[in-house]
Amino acid sequence: MKARLLILLAALPFAFAALRPAPHQAATKLEPYEQFVQKYCSNCHEPEKLDRIKVHDRVQAGEMPPKEAKLRPSEPEKTAFLRGLASWLTTEEKAKYAREGRATQRRLNGYEYENALRDLLAAPWLQIRDQFPEDGEAYRFNKVGDALDVSHVHLARYLTAAEYAINEVIQAHEKRTPTTTKRYYARDQQTLTRIFTQTIFNSSPDRQTYPVIGTTPQPDVRNRLAPLTVGDSDPKTRELEAVGWVSSNYVTGFTYRWDQFKAPVAGRYRIKFSAYTLWAAPGGIHRRFTDTSDKVGTPGKPRMQTPDYDKISPGRTVEPITVYTRNGTKNRCVGGFDITPEPNVYDIGEVWLVAGETLVPDASRFYRSRPNNFVNPLMTKDGCPSVAFRWMEVEGPIYDDKSDAGYELLFGGKADVESHLRRFMAKAYRGPVTEADVQRFVKLYQERKQAGLGDREALIAAYTAVLASPRFVFLNEKPGKLDDNALATRLALFLWNSTPDEALRARAARGELSRPNVLRAETERLLNDPKSHRFTEAFLDYWLDLRKIEDSTPSTTLYNDYYLDDSLVEAAVLESHLTFEEFIRQNLPVRNVVDTNFTFVNERLANHYGIPNVKGIAMRRVSLPADSPRGGFLTQASVLKVTANGTTTSPVLRGKWVMERILGFEIPPPPPVAAVEPDIRGAVTIRQQLDKHRANTSCASCHTKIDPAGFALESFDVMGGWRDRYRGVDESKPAEKGLGKNGQPFAFHYGLPVDCAGSLPDGRTFADIRELKRLLAADEATLARSFAKQLTIYATGAPIRFSDRAVLEKILEQAKPNHYGMRSLIHGVIQSPLFREK
Repeated sequence: MKARLLILLAALPFAFAALRPAPHQAATKLEPYEQFVQKYCSNCHEPEKLDRIKVHDRVQAGEMPPKEAKLRPSEPEKTAFLRGLASWLTTEEKAKYAREGRATQRRLNGYEYENALRDLLAAPWLQIRDQFPEDGEAYRFNKVGDALDVSHVHLARYLTAAEYAINEVIQAHEKRTPTTTKRYYARDQQTLTRIFTQTIFNSSPDRQTYPVIGTTPQPDVRNRLAPLTVGDSDPKTRELEAVGWVSSNYVTGFTYRWDQFKAPVAGRYRIKFSAYTLWAAPGGIHRRFTDTSDKVGTPGKPRMQTPDYDKISPGRTVEPITVYTRNGTKNRCVGGFDITPEPNVYDIGEVWLVAGETLVPDASRFYRSRPNNFVNPLMTKDGCPSVAFRWMEVEGPIYDDKSDAGYELLFGGKADVESHLRRFMAKAYRGPVTEADVQRFVKLYQERKQAGLGDREALIAAYTAVLASPRFVFLNEKPGKLDDNALATRLALFLWNSTPDEALRARAARGELSRPNVLRAETERLLNDPKSHRFTEAFLDYWLDLRKIEDSTPSTTLYNDYYLDDSLVEAAVLESHLTFEEFIRQNLPVRNVVDTNFTFVNERLANHYGIPNVKGIAMRRVSLPADSPRGGFLTQASVLKVTANGTTTSPVLRGKWVMERILGFEIPPPPPVAAVEPDIRGAVTIRQQLDKHRANTSCASCHTKIDPAGFALESFDVMGGWRDRYRGVDESKPAEKGLGKNGQPFAFHYGLPVDCAGSLPDGRTFADIRELKRLLAADEATLARSFAKQLTIYATGAPIRFSDRAVLEKILEQAKPNHYGMRSLIHGVIQSPLFREK
């Protein structure tokens, strides 16, 4: 492998070099412009450092020269200047587009490369994105060539990722096992039964599991005085044996997992669980241990804060269960269900598993204890809820006509090597395969054979090189109108975050895709396909910054009611995904981005939002009351979390986010002034601190635009919960009563009230977030322009520049009759020259 990498790495950079963009040319002089800025702007600015587009926009807006300037241009002079500058800017950009295109030549990013290999090799389980360095960003997206570097590290990773993917497909074929259905009993799982008793490392009943049949505890089994299970000698009793527990898993460790099952091969599996809820009475006993050799310990007195596993009764609650996979340190959420007091079988359906993965059912409402002296927040004077699992049933691997499609592409039939390569390259490359292309990799195959590799290993080396070659890794776009193959690739990368499928490639090959009606029909097909969820995930990851959802952790002192609450975070992200997909599916007006009369919640998220009568783990659409602050992205928990740091919120950060992501106004970097440090004691509000900051004239011009939306969003804490008062930590003040999800007491107190009122730069005022949202939603054109800009950057890899503005306005004009429906805006972008030309 190492030798093959060295040879390929030596050759590939020369192929990639030809794809690098030409250096930018310096702007030419424009005499009327030079005269204008010298006359009206040189007192405050260095003319040669001014950005000409910004000069145009600020002069047009009346911001430059400022109103207080002694010398200002007449209206005819201003009009003539703007007309001449606009003409020059447009001409310059159009000339550059003719030479180079709007978009810089780029490679596939990590998301796209992973999906491309999954689709090509019919291997949807492949996990390769994390093998690459993090992709760079420009204009807030990871789809812009200027930020997508190609280094020797990338080249090496492409090769290793491609070879890994090919070998995974081979393994899935060669280790193929018959489809079976097998039950894995809870009593056979060492991770569940080894903590029946306490040890020096686990001396709390809260962290134990316990054996039970129905509602009857089995203390002899728990204390190792009887066998763990009756086994096959008593099948009826075997089916009833269960293991119960009262706490949640640590996501980094997963205590309650089915360790006796590991997926034998990558593929689809159908998973069922048999489970029910119980109720554990209080009065458990903690044991004290002298050292690691002490296996029994000394029992202490009963504690009413811990469960007594000798006193179990029927369940009183319905508990949500989240099912994760586990493979080393990697976890994936693959399903969920609600278990009731009545024993039942729960089918989570078919899931994709990677070879070696096991499964973990997590009681997500239960607490995750953190040392020291933790207490179960769900414990009452009558006891606490518990879950009990009998078995997990796995059917699989499940096969269909696509299960071996990847292997067949690589090695199917009795063709010679050249024919194998032709077939593979025709599928992999997004355009015609030349004879020179084929012979290049035939030669590589022959060289690898001469170096001592076997037939198959040499062919794998050639396939690997194809998947790391410029024709696969880079987009093949030329300045001017895109040919049908390039258009198909751009469309698929936009709406599927992957490469074109056979149907799209066929239409491109016939030269049909460039017809507007065909392009529209294919856009509809791609949007209606389940793979469009990749668009939702990838677009929102960058537009709304949802990829940063785990970047901050709620403070253990100020917000331990949110700390370790993965079920809330997962529901919050799903809410954003489902909301966006509903917007597109129903072609809802763009004003819904900031204000809707519905959202998507499950019971956990509904409780967080104060929405009544929502039960269960399943997400569902709910109507919102007329006075609800929720609805739209601004007040969703996911957005409010990624715009906070886990400890405090900042009107500046949230306000800037709204201005740039939702309204489309770019905010320049701040001047070199001291940042505002929030007071976590709660003695001074962030707004009071910002009042002093805004007094600085160098800060005020931006803060008058940024801060208003941020002030309105101060009604929401770091996890998007509603608040009327700030939290603070001050040992001289009594803390609120309660326990966090980590089992530790609250350390915060409620301090100063939130002031969420404000006024927009145009003078319109609002009392709270509800009124602000109504003001923002009324300006549909601004919202549509911003959304169309974001779509264009994501879809084309280039921002909206000066000469693109007229095209953007035409897109908006076409979508205006239906109030800028968001599906209509997607169609408008795709049908426009911005998308159809490089």
